[in-house]
Amino acid sequence: MDPINEAHVSEPGLVVVDVATADDATALTFQQLLAERWATATAEHTTRDAGEPGVRLRCYLDLRQPLDP
Repeated sequence: MDPINEAHVSEPGLVVVDVATADDATALTFQQLLAERWATATAEHTTRDAGEPGVRLRCYLDLRQPLDP
């Protein structure tokens, strides 16, 4: 994964979430669960590192903006 951009964590409540899972479905499901609770900039797809097992995904959350249940 690329380094975290300082702008993405410049204020309290802004979060960068890096997820490593065995498969695409697990990573995207986890991201969806986060997006149902907080304002989230979601990733469209996962990435794979050559020679490494599993997949990775990065999304950005704003915990200051909870969504209504």
